[in-house]
Amino acid sequence: MHPVPYTRITLFALPILLVLTACGPKNQAPGKTDSAAIDPAKAAFDIKGEVVGLLSERKTLLVHHEEIPNYMPAMTMEFTIGSADFSMFKEGQRITARMTQPEPGTFLLERIRILDAEKDRIAAAAAAELRQETLIRGKSVHREVGENAPRFTLYNQEGQLVPFDKFRGRRVVLNFIFTRCPVATMCPAATAKMAALQRLAREQGVKDVEFVSITLDPEYDTPPVLKAYATTRGIDSSNFSFLTGPESAIRDLLLQFSVLAEPDENIFKHTLATLLIDRDGRIIHRIDGSQWSPDDLLGRLK
Repeated sequence: MHPVPYTRITLFALPILLVLTACGPKNQAPGKTDSAAIDPAKAAFDIKGEVVGLLSERKTLLVHHEEIPNYMPAMTMEFTIGSADFSMFKEGQRITARMTQPEPGTFLLERIRILDAEKDRIAAAAAAELRQETLIRGKSVHREVGENAPRFTLYNQEGQLVPFDKFRGRRVVLNFIFTRCPVATMCPAATAKMAALQRLAREQGVKDVEFVSITLDPEYDTPPVLKAYATTRGIDSSNFSFLTGPESAIRDLLLQFSVLAEPDENIFKHTLATLLIDRDGRIIHRIDGSQWSPDDLLGRLK
């Protein structure tokens, strides 16, 4: 993941928590394939292939992958899928992934993306528009309370395209997290509070509310990973979307929402922010950090 350019951010005052918190593993560089002496336990390879079988009893995939130059010819292999949700996969899907061999005879796929040419084209076009808007805003890139939220189109945990305009006419509670965050007071706390607020709103009859968590680690947090993350936490996905998409789109949203995130020495340093957006797409409230109460934010929704 490319670091967030601090030179762009520090040109204006940020009403955010400036203490960055170490919060997770950085993506490692792929293994080199130009040497005959490759250590399988340390190597990692980007692969592309087709799902040709599902082994439900072991929750593994049979994938016919393309040739990995200087390492492996095209062939059909069985793969474990790590933290991805098995129910997302079907025979005939084209995928890309990062392949590793954690132990002899076991091949693991991470960062699995299910390819869909039309959806990917739409997401890329939306990312290009967001990039252009970010550049045009320049020093005023940060969206203040009272401004409209940026428009974007990302994938949710079901792999469906979600344009921000879908939420028009509904209030949105939005934050940024990533699934591998190990610090209890950061992303896990933020997700738990969002889920608690969702329950409170439902119990007290507060309607027209959407909950949105955008990953700051889109390379790893693909839709199958986000779905597993939501499912294991028992989150009601009827109005709670976990979003991912092109890395450039995520970086521009981080800039426009003034959330800092960068990898450093195998960790992510990042800040937290929770935003309340009204039915017209206008930012009306912002909370920095994870020290907020679901009851307090419920009061604003009511």
